[in-house]
Amino acid sequence: MDFKLGEFVRFVDERREGYITKIFDDQMIGVTGDDDFEIPVPANKVTRVHGHTYKGIENQAHQEPMITLAEFKSSGFSLAIAPDAAKGSVVYFYFVNETSYQLLATLNTGKAGLVKGTFAGIIAPGTTAKIYSASLTELNNWPNFHIEAIYYSGLETKPKEPVIYDLRFTAKSFSGAKKNVSLLKTQAWTVQLDKEELVIDAEKLKESFFKPAEEKKEIEKPAKEIDLHIEKLRDDYQFLNKDEMLQIQVQHFQKALDAAIVHKLSSIVFIHGVGNGSLRYEIQKVVSKHQQVKTFMDARKERYGYGATEVILK
Repeated sequence: MDFKLGEFVRFVDERREGYITKIFDDQMIGVTGDDDFEIPVPANKVTRVHGHTYKGIENQAHQEPMITLAEFKSSGFSLAIAPDAAKGSVVYFYFVNETSYQLLATLNTGKAGLVKGTFAGIIAPGTTAKIYSASLTELNNWPNFHIEAIYYSGLETKPKEPVIYDLRFTAKSFSGAKKNVSLLKTQAWTVQLDKEELVIDAEKLKESFFKPAEEKKEIEKPAKEIDLHIEKLRDDYQFLNKDEMLQIQVQHFQKALDAAIVHKLSSIVFIHGVGNGSLRYEIQKVVSKHQQVKTFMDARKERYGYGATEVILK
């Protein structure tokens, strides 16, 4: 059987078609149709649909483009995991080469102490290669990934250490947001494979141990009401533009909120006025996500109208 996850197939004995979303073994696959119901079916009972043929894996890179040393990019090798546009449970793995090197790359997958060569090829500068596919519903059964790559260029460049990278995917691996991968023209989760190692300057590290400890700064206890009107904060407010005013007000708010938390105040009121609502929005955006804030609300309307927010602290 040479079917791959994500291929579009049609049943031989009935009027049904769909995408391959699971491969049980060499004889049995799972096919999901428009009703999102996965049906186990023998592999010899389906056939590929014309126009939906799996494109496979490119094992040959394109000719290296002519560039100068000034334009040479030495880093930018990553692994991208992109969901299938039709069936999001199926994901495709790509090597993404944004460097100016040709990359001689391999992927080996391992499970139960056994290792299998899954991909070997040359990825030209500014190109990608599809190297693997899997189903997110089978995440617990994914193999370990072992990636190796060496760099090649016809230009005289500084030597670069080969990439050796081991990966074990878990649900946490996909908890972050996808980002746009321009070479793939789609959103994908990414793993940077050629991240530079942190170089520690031993002398600077040594010096840091002998620096005198800074005196502990005293944080002044804030008032229970903080007036954030710009004329209360700056005498030169007439010379500030709106963005500068808002930045000063937000900084003053943040400083007062931190001080209130340090001094364990039960609550604090921020007077922001009505205006266009920008400052009120910025304040409530911060406190709505703050771990030390129990809740917030409009302060007493009979006193402040809609121009103040009271923050209740934990």
